[in-house]
Amino acid sequence: MTTVEIDRIIEMAWEDRTPFEAILFQFGITEQQVIALMRKELKRSSFNLWRKRVNSGVSQKHLAKRTAGMNRFKCTLQRTISMNKISKR
Repeated sequence: MTTVEIDRIIEMAWEDRTPFEAILFQFGITEQQVIALMRKELKRSSFNLWRKRVNSGVSQKHLAKRTAGMNRFKCTLQRTISMNKISKR
């Protein structure tokens, strides 16, 4: 894997709304492989914080735990970026 791919996987793993299934679909690595990658690439304290968050009820990292209305990977309030400018509401 390239550094860019590793960085993107870590970024997706930190996002609460991105499920492990999306990472599997995009990069072909399982949840256990993501955990191993995070353990290898992050500082111990950062990894512990991430695991605690993923295992808490806050994170929606598994499709089975998601609420019925959550079908997007990004927040509805997130602004779209076009031509390097942030659009206004």
